[in-house]
Amino acid sequence: MPYEHINVRFDQQICFLQFNRPDADNTMNKRMIDECSQVLALCEESATVIVFEGLAKIFCMGGDFSEVHQKLKSKEKIEPNPEPLYNLWLQLTTGPFITISHVRGKANAGGIGFVAASDIALANDSAVFSLSELLFGLFPACVIPFLIRRMGFQKANYLTLTTSPVSVQQAYDWGLIDAYDSNSELLLRKHLLRLRRFSKTAISRYKKYMSSIYDLPHKLKLEAIKANKEIFSDMRNLEGILRYVEEGKFPWEK
Repeated sequence: MPYEHINVRFDQQICFLQFNRPDADNTMNKRMIDECSQVLALCEESATVIVFEGLAKIFCMGGDFSEVHQKLKSKEKIEPNPEPLYNLWLQLTTGPFITISHVRGKANAGGIGFVAASDIALANDSAVFSLSELLFGLFPACVIPFLIRRMGFQKANYLTLTTSPVSVQQAYDWGLIDAYDSNSELLLRKHLLRLRRFSKTAISRYKKYMSSIYDLPHKLKLEAIKANKEIFSDMRNLEGILRYVEEGKFPWEK
């Protein structure tokens, strides 16, 4: 099946899904989210492992502000709908397959959502991680439940409040990623050599069990979606996004 914003290939029961929007810094738009969801639906029956990858220097930079910009310029009503993306991350966490985020280069905002929702997060030594939302009057409402699941409340809180990029070593120390290496391709292959041996039944039972004993993302879904809709319905925030896209200036800059 041809896709517009992702590349997909299968190696037996392993699915490799690559974000591929090089002209947009691998940001997510509605089409890209829909395509990822389609692939995960296919993998329900056909895959035991799904590997999410980006480009050599950018994993994923979060949401595409240009979509918001286009709607504002055309006077189109903004109707934020974060639920498809939240459901996609829930599927990474609870679906009947092992999910791996393989991060090279920059991961920001919603890109961190994929890392936090994955069962395993690997990176190379050039990887950098950040949550930039508060710089624009926003906050990562939908990312935070998955981030708390992975690295705990206070580390998620600190990463959100500082908005500063952190190195791969810091991300490893905080538990955001599980392992890193200068040759992350080799690191990934080593993991897959063992993971590809597991049966679909065993993985499905294990994931179901883990979801039953820790289901914070499920419990916080309604609150996260409500908060996301609120911040993306605030015209002050939307005007700040518009200005950033057109002038490259943050809200506090003259």
